[in-house]
Amino acid sequence: MLSFFKWKNKKPQKQGLDSTVESKDVTAEEENASTEELVRPKLSFHPDWDIKEEDRYVYQFLNNDCEPLKPNQLSLSGLELQRNEMTGVVTVNALVRSSLNRPIKLEEMALVLLGPEKELLAKKSFDLSELGELPAASSRPWNFVFEPSTVKVDELPESSWTLAFQLKPAHQLDLEESWEQALPEEEKEKLKDLVEKQLTPPGEGEVNFMGLQIRHDDNQSLHVSVLIRNGSEKDVTFQQIPLIVEDASGDIVATGGFRLDEFRVKAYTTKPWTFIFPKELVQKETMDLSTWKVYPKQ
Repeated sequence: MLSFFKWKNKKPQKQGLDSTVESKDVTAEEENASTEELVRPKLSFHPDWDIKEEDRYVYQFLNNDCEPLKPNQLSLSGLELQRNEMTGVVTVNALVRSSLNRPIKLEEMALVLLGPEKELLAKKSFDLSELGELPAASSRPWNFVFEPSTVKVDELPESSWTLAFQLKPAHQLDLEESWEQALPEEEKEKLKDLVEKQLTPPGEGEVNFMGLQIRHDDNQSLHVSVLIRNGSEKDVTFQQIPLIVEDASGDIVATGGFRLDEFRVKAYTTKPWTFIFPKELVQKETMDLSTWKVYPKQ
């Protein structure tokens, strides 16, 4: 995509900006830096790329123009952005830069194309293993193709755009105000530790229910505390939740529908809530609650 002809008789310039992340945020592996010295990744072409000598010169020039990286960082440096007016396909040419002191092979990740004000222009998941193995401290040119369905705007900026890794934020506990006020600090810390350290976060885009605590009260109502876990990038709002509770034998012991007032579970958070099944909704008098589960009725 990058053409020597475009830069003939003038100095090559990057159209996009750089975005840089710590390698552990992408690979989930801690890296030990042997030095604090800045790293200038060296240009490395994919073995299957057939590069003209003129284009090598342009890539080398643009790579040299990039800022050095700190140890153990990954960076996307935007070079060119083009949109095919006939097909609507947007192609971003960028340098994938690594300051790791070892080779690395990336996996599937979501990338976002952002405008000058960090507004979302496009978003898509890419199989980054197609880049091949990136040598230690290397910079590899690549074309990222966004189909029309992944592009969010009609007009694209000519410059100051950014191609970036979309890093999924850490899953967190989110307490409703009533819980925030009622729970002792010790209980809040226990919940926080459970949600953020002990439990495996829900999968990307997944919303699920996990039983937390269950008990009978003096009126034989069943109190069921549930963790509502949102693994998607969008907030989820519930108006009504129909729930089923099963005991250790797999028998349904309670079922009921609960109306909620704009009950919102924020993106990448878990919110606890207690649902009370009155006696008339409890279907089994003697139940084995040594193990149990709760789930929404489909």
